Amino acid sequence: MSEYVSVNHLKFLLREVHSIDKVLELNRFSDYDSDSIDMFIDATKEFADQDFYPYLTEMDRRGGKYEDGTISVHPQVCKVLKLAGENGYICSHFDYDKGGAQMPRMASAAAGFITSAANNSMGGYMALTGGSAELIDAFGSKGLWDTYVPKMMLGQWAGTMALTEPQAGSSLSDITTSAHELEDGSYKISGQKIFISGGDQDCSENIIHLTLARIEGAPAGTKGISLFVVPKFRIKEDGTFEDNDVTTAGEFDKMGQRGYVTAHLVFGEKENCKGWLVGEPNRGLKYMFLMMNGARLEVGLTGAAIASAAYHASLQYARERPQGRRLNRSGEKNPSVEQTLIINHPDVRRMLIRQKSIVEGCASLLIRASKYLDLSHYSESEADREYYHDLVELLTPIAKTYPSEAGQDAVSDGMQVLGGYGFTTDFPLEQYYRDIRITALYEGTTGIQSLDLLGRKVLLKNGAVMQALNKEILASIERASTYEALAPYAKILKQKLQDIQKVLMHLGQYAMKGNFERYLADATLFMEMTSLIIIGWEWLDMATASKQALETGQTTYGTAFYEAQIHTMQFFYKYELSKVLYLRETLLDDEVLTILDDAKEVDAFA
Repeated sequence: MSEYVSVNHLKFLLREVHSIDKVLELNRFSDYDSDSIDMFIDATKEFADQDFYPYLTEMDRRGGKYEDGTISVHPQVCKVLKLAGENGYICSHFDYDKGGAQMPRMASAAAGFITSAANNSMGGYMALTGGSAELIDAFGSKGLWDTYVPKMMLGQWAGTMALTEPQAGSSLSDITTSAHELEDGSYKISGQKIFISGGDQDCSENIIHLTLARIEGAPAGTKGISLFVVPKFRIKEDGTFEDNDVTTAGEFDKMGQRGYVTAHLVFGEKENCKGWLVGEPNRGLKYMFLMMNGARLEVGLTGAAIASAAYHASLQYARERPQGRRLNRSGEKNPSVEQTLIINHPDVRRMLIRQKSIVEGCASLLIRASKYLDLSHYSESEADREYYHDLVELLTPIAKTYPSEAGQDAVSDGMQVLGGYGFTTDFPLEQYYRDIRITALYEGTTGIQSLDLLGRKVLLKNGAVMQALNKEILASIERASTYEALAPYAKILKQKLQDIQKVLMHLGQYAMKGNFERYLADATLFMEMTSLIIIGWEWLDMATASKQALETGQTTYGTAFYEAQIHTMQFFYKYELSKVLYLRETLLDDEVLTILDDAKEVDAFA
């Protein structure tokens, strides 16, 4: 069986880079230690080896099948949902008294990385169900919790998030799905939703749609959106089901992730669809952001995991494929010498190390974000909880976007390593290339995430959250600077941090003048620049942990592992972090070429 993930690297991140032991000291996690987390990671890898990875290609080729208003999926989905529920994977971070395992999100993120790398179509069913259950748990009534959450946790019922509508797309202020209050306290729901991941399938007894709708008479825009539980089947008093007038109008035929179905749903075609309000009226979008932010981290994790699988597949190929010969000192090839493996060619090595630098850098960022989530929920002081909550808010658009965008580049490099074979179905690279493309679109496109970062997140608390992030990065720079070999890289990262400040000061002048379109015009470039610096931070931390291990002799994963970490950090700084230069110069350039200017009457597309 091909490898698709480095379990050692995930354990290294948990233990040595992001210090899960510090999180396990919190009262919440007192039943866990590093060894028990390692056992959980190993068990997840075994689960993924047996029940995820072997079905990757089969699920892609079979896809979902829409017929007579129902979508059928690969039968392995049914088995995995059942096993995931029985073994506590769906809501592992829930409280003990709610049936959860009180698992740190750091650990569940590492587990999710493994399962998504093994089969990126399978994990979505679990993640959406867990996210839906968490939303009901956070904001729903006890009645809603008792009715739906236990069976969702067990994998018997599935969950979705139903936001997007044909006429609205990502502009949620324009949704028109309506809700009319009925005498029994429920609401009559009418409307349609598109691009609903896992929106229908034949594995789960019931599917619970967390649905955004507008109560009649509600304010216009996002302030008038409410959140409802809308089940596929209503539950009668005797526990049996009755149809809830949720119709599957079709399934989208997609470029990739074909094993993960995407439905078009119609609510209330027969005017008999009921939903139950979650929380208070007109606060639905605020509630939904809990699930959306979690989903954005899941999407980033999926992108990084797909890139991981592609990296390991191309690495294996490069270690087995002989082609060409190395140049001798005269710059010539000796045809009498045996062919060399392609992993010995510098350009192939460049592509492989680049993949590794992206994959492992992204994994570190996602583990860090998960750590901050743990601390934001369970730190002892309210001030600490708020501090880490703010850092998660700032990092979320980056943690969603960089793995999705750079992950595509990594998979593309993997295809290039295989040459012509990368374009064939003989190897999984072509599927990974198709599968990863959606991650830059899921849960808000790259452009939307970039607007969120520059337009909202860097301005949080008048820039205080950005300053807090700088403080965290500077602490890493100080630690790295104590090692002579790492000090030059620490200096480089410090200079890049100053570049962010220069760009923000430059762009800020437009915002201060009320020219917000100009301020945000190149938000995507700002996202790319900031992301590279954040991943540079991750690599500096990984190199520092590796240097410490080498100097103390505590090389748990072997000397070569730690030396490779430092080598990859050096590569990232030379080949990737250096791209900040041209991004900075572009962002500081005053010439405007993308904003519509009626005064100039220039048709840029003539």
